[in-house]
Amino acid sequence: MRATRALVLSAVLLSATLGGMSSRGADVRGGSGYRMIVNASNPVETVDRRFLTEAFFKKTTRWPNDLLIRPADQSTDSPARRAFSDDVLRRSVAAVKSYWQQMVFSGRGLPPPELDDDADVVKFVVRNPGAIGYVSPGANVAGAKPIGVR
Repeated sequence: MRATRALVLSAVLLSATLGGMSSRGADVRGGSGYRMIVNASNPVETVDRRFLTEAFFKKTTRWPNDLLIRPADQSTDSPARRAFSDDVLRRSVAAVKSYWQQMVFSGRGLPPPELDDDADVVKFVVRNPGAIGYVSPGANVAGAKPIGVR
């Protein structure tokens, strides 16, 4: 009985560890969990996590070329959103929603638009020169430009 419990506990811990690893990071090659994209006209090739955090919390509003940053989120149940929130924002999706509720209530800002899926994020990014968003690693990003995250 003890051996069985120890085996089950080991399997649970291993699964949690591997699950946590699979939702981390993204880069131009697609990393696991999410992939960042920008409008094809954006000259940026890579961004750091701090810049992304400030852009998605709208504390930074301009690209280095002075173009307005237009971030786009996915729906709250999106695996890509969960991975992005955990890895870049270092907050749960619920904590990010709470932050934006407080900002809206106090009249200090509006959250990025919340789009339904990868295809909607790609459309938004393609149509808006300063746009940035995240999609699932295997998403079709035709017309948008994947960028690296450091």
